[in-house]
Amino acid sequence: MIRNATMSDVKQIHTLLNYYADRGLLLGRSFSSLYDQLRDFKVCVGSDGTLLGVCALHITWEDLAEVRSLAVAEESQGKQLGRELVRTCLEEADHFGINKVFTLTYQAGFFRKQGFKDIDKSKLPHKIWSDCLNCPKFPDCDEEALQCIVSDAL
Repeated sequence: MIRNATMSDVKQIHTLLNYYADRGLLLGRSFSSLYDQLRDFKVCVGSDGTLLGVCALHITWEDLAEVRSLAVAEESQGKQLGRELVRTCLEEADHFGINKVFTLTYQAGFFRKQGFKDIDKSKLPHKIWSDCLNCPKFPDCDEEALQCIVSDAL
């Protein structure tokens, strides 16, 4: 079941994201940033309430949003949960009238399969000057930038 994240999910989200961050597969998130941006997050939970996956849609500009912090627990991989989480975020972008969604990722192949296309990071000025300035990897970002047109991906 995919739903909006709640306060009670934050510790599990933090654990899952930082598990992959420790392996260099995504950027970690602090508790503070998770609480600040909790409304951005969707979670997939099992029938027992266990967090199986997480993804966020962060609005960056009038016509642009970012899919970020996508992670699926190892034992739940291969079940299309990542695809469903991204699709949920794209549907939400569509609901808000946002037609372009991008991601910065180390898992570009996965996003290409979801309809995202490679773009140059210079096409993301609002992103670079907001969140990226606070990233420990700035200005030497090694993530790949991809973007999709929501209407084409849904």
